[in-house]
Amino acid sequence: MKISQPKISQHLYPSGWQDYKLIDSGDGQKLEQFGSYRFVRPEAQALWSPKLSNTEWKSADGHFITSGKDSEKGGTWSLKSTLPDKWKMQFEDIHFFAMPTPFRHLGFFPEQSVHWQWCEKKIKKFIKINERAPKILNLFAYSGIASLHAANAGAEVTHIDASKKAIQLAFDNRALSDLDKAPIRFITEDASQFVQREIRRKNTYDGIILDPPKYGRGPRGEVWHLHENLPRLLSDCKILISTTPLFLVATIYAIRISIISIHSTVENSFASLGGKINSGEIAIKEDYSLSGKPARAIGQAIYVRWCGL
Repeated sequence: MKISQPKISQHLYPSGWQDYKLIDSGDGQKLEQFGSYRFVRPEAQALWSPKLSNTEWKSADGHFITSGKDSEKGGTWSLKSTLPDKWKMQFEDIHFFAMPTPFRHLGFFPEQSVHWQWCEKKIKKFIKINERAPKILNLFAYSGIASLHAANAGAEVTHIDASKKAIQLAFDNRALSDLDKAPIRFITEDASQFVQREIRRKNTYDGIILDPPKYGRGPRGEVWHLHENLPRLLSDCKILISTTPLFLVATIYAIRISIISIHSTVENSFASLGGKINSGEIAIKEDYSLSGKPARAIGQAIYVRWCGL
């Protein structure tokens, strides 16, 4: 079976959010709403001028201040004293905590909701066809919203992250969503090491979700470099795919990598399984209702989806 003709550079925009909005953007920054609070974060792709007044921007509850001119480097938060350490948010049936992190994000990535919804549809279709729950592996799973959303759709999920703090946050989000009894295994482990061990054990999964960082370290000092390690990981993931293949979803925030390169890398690993492959960008759009002017969009990450169903 041959893989279908690839579709490259599709643009996906999240929908269904009530607790998140991109309010405005410009001058290398974006103004966002997370629940009841507003934040200003660096955004190198916001090349235009803001629509709203300086007063609106300065009234935000938190500003992430970068170190020097390079917005890719670290920085610190300037936060109002009235801002809580964390607060509750919701997307569809999933509840979770948001909080400012040293990595400038708020404990989750709202643009990835397009993948949560897509996976849900595939999971429900799989259950209807196979009359069983699909086994999903979530690598670099962080705060667990994708895992919770997939489990809520009917999947059995194995959630892997190298950070104990991330796993604890996933536990907290599970309890907040009242999904303590959901079929999710939480494992603190290096993603590559776990995948290789699962291959030796001859375990398989129907679907795989991965959101690898550009650089990271495992719990025992393992080093991850996206450019060096992703091709091997994708090849190993292909070995883990079951005889009832469902999907692989990869999200890459290293924007300097071409989507064509990532698409070709996934295609190289999964072509022998047939199915369909699509790739492009996930992006966020300004909320038109807040400014009354045409909404502008900002690309956040590139993605590749392979679907065997």
